[in-house]
Amino acid sequence: MAARKKSGRKYGKSASKRVGSAMRRRKKGTLKSGSGRKVKSRKQAIAIGLSEARSKGAKVPRKRGGKKSTRKSSSGRKKTGRKKTTGRKKTGRKKSGRKSSSRS
Repeated sequence: MAARKKSGRKYGKSASKRVGSAMRRRKKGTLKSGSGRKVKSRKQAIAIGLSEARSKGAKVPRKRGGKKSTRKSSSGRKKTGRKKTTGRKKTGRKKSGRKSSSRS
């Protein structure tokens, strides 16, 4: 007989209850984001539910950071500013090769 694997669940029961509650509140239209706006996105509702569960101490994996960048830290990086242009400003209009002529 093979040994039974221990519970390998990523999320606890209370975490899934919180997410379910957040989803119901989203459907009702009462779920608000941090800025106070109404949440419309399903993914955002799940994130809010997991965040609430995390703050209540439920079994939820820690937040993943943003994508890891291979850049150096900002202190070691050279600042790049916009090139200063000298002369006339471009108006954004493109000159056409033909003159417009009125047809009769």
